[in-house]
Amino acid sequence: MRFHDFRPALRATLAFPLLGALILVGCGPEEPFESDGDTSLGAVDFPTSCSAEAQVHLDRALALLHHMMYVEAEEGFSEAARVEEDCAMAHWGIAMTQFQPLWPGEPGPEALERGRAAAEHAVELEPASERERAYARAALSFYEEMEAGYASRLQRWEAAMEELHREFPEDQEAASLYALAHLALDPADGGRQDRVASILEGVYQAEPEHPGAIHYSIHVHDVEGRAEGGIEFAHTYDQIAPSVPHALHMPSHIYVRLGEWEDVIEWNRRSADAALESPAGEYVSHHHPHALDYLMYGFLQRGEDERAWEVLEELRQFENYQPTFISAYALAAIPARWHVERREWEEAARLDDRVPAAFPWDEFPGAEAMSHFARGLGAARSGDLETARAAMERLSELADAAIAAEDAYWAQQIEVQRRSVYAWIALAEGRSEDAVREMAAAAELEGEMEKHPVTPGALQPAYELHGDLLLEADRPDEALEAYSTSLDTWPRRYHSLLGAARAAEAAGEEGVALRYHEELAELAADADPGREGAADALQRVGGG
Repeated sequence: MRFHDFRPALRATLAFPLLGALILVGCGPEEPFESDGDTSLGAVDFPTSCSAEAQVHLDRALALLHHMMYVEAEEGFSEAARVEEDCAMAHWGIAMTQFQPLWPGEPGPEALERGRAAAEHAVELEPASERERAYARAALSFYEEMEAGYASRLQRWEAAMEELHREFPEDQEAASLYALAHLALDPADGGRQDRVASILEGVYQAEPEHPGAIHYSIHVHDVEGRAEGGIEFAHTYDQIAPSVPHALHMPSHIYVRLGEWEDVIEWNRRSADAALESPAGEYVSHHHPHALDYLMYGFLQRGEDERAWEVLEELRQFENYQPTFISAYALAAIPARWHVERREWEEAARLDDRVPAAFPWDEFPGAEAMSHFARGLGAARSGDLETARAAMERLSELADAAIAAEDAYWAQQIEVQRRSVYAWIALAEGRSEDAVREMAAAAELEGEMEKHPVTPGALQPAYELHGDLLLEADRPDEALEAYSTSLDTWPRRYHSLLGAARAAEAAGEEGVALRYHEELAELAADADPGREGAADALQRVGGG
């Protein structure tokens, strides 16, 4: 059985006071664009040589760009171009909406061609100021030499934005976009995170309602060990953009890291509802299933299975989701989570993949892998080894597809999943030493990677899986250590707490077991009847 090590390739690729109700978007040479209520977007200051009428659309579109509402931002920049065809910054903005630095995958051919044409036109128009010309050149740098890989072109854009930021250090938009570019090259690099946080702090201090400073700062802190530093930005974001789906979702990136499931649920319910009010053209916006995935995750960690089922039903109400990796991931992850988090192994083994069938699944191997991981895990843990081996083989094919697409991150994630399935097959076959060794290797490999922003968390964290396997192999002391390691990264996960309590009991650590049961009882206070472990935990701490 072959396994890959993608580590070298992976490294190469990859509470403040309430803000006022009146939010300013833009501070051009004329009167600034003002918005309030549901149209609030934050504050940007992007003076250009374009007309005052075009400037209004530019400012609003740039704010939407910072919110990563790319479809809506493109519409705004296009409207500015319709108002004033020779407004170079309108065409620059259109080019900027065609690639998404922190989102996975190369843009499609149509987006690349549209972006290249818009960037070239912005340069050809030779805007009046050197600053605007620098913006146009920076956008074009991403689209030049298209034969170069996506990562190489992102590096060129980052270098161009660094130069622009150095030349115009007081330009907060240049600073924000340079910070985004710098982070996108390797979001998991600690030194890079520190530099980006410092740049964004400067923007935030100068303009505390700046959408890029707040949004990108949350991404900076959506890594292990930094979440506490993102709380103030999470508390602020909805105040500047109370109806923007992605702004309503983003605080949950911090709350997931802290295990604050009530906040995860609240924010993503609001985000999912807002997303349905903001379709992506003919499609249901990918912000809707993205929020539903986080919402499902939050309910399942609290044992609220009936409400989690309602999320799955909501997902199934639509089929015309925006054809992006974000949609693909949620479409695969949500049904898989339903079975895996509830330990329905036989049902997981029968999980359908590539649903809905009309979705372009071939473009998203990392998303499709979620279905086969759930299927393989469920089959191995319920004794259907033939199905488990078939799922493992499909994971191998999907890893190869990710490699072919130069997507080292998701290739390595699939490798973790494949090794995990292999470990449980080995355990079922009585090869416990082989099983423990492979599951430990999978956990170590996952531990080297940061969570991708598209997901609230793995289908089942590898260290939690390692704990399950060690407990099955009658090695409770080691299992307790594995669960503890998992909880260090993912606090207040339901099954990590339950597994840790059971491992501690089996190891004779009654005091430790009680501590975990107490935490589980608090978490499961509103769990549905029948959720495994909930009633026992409540009884042990005198709550049931």
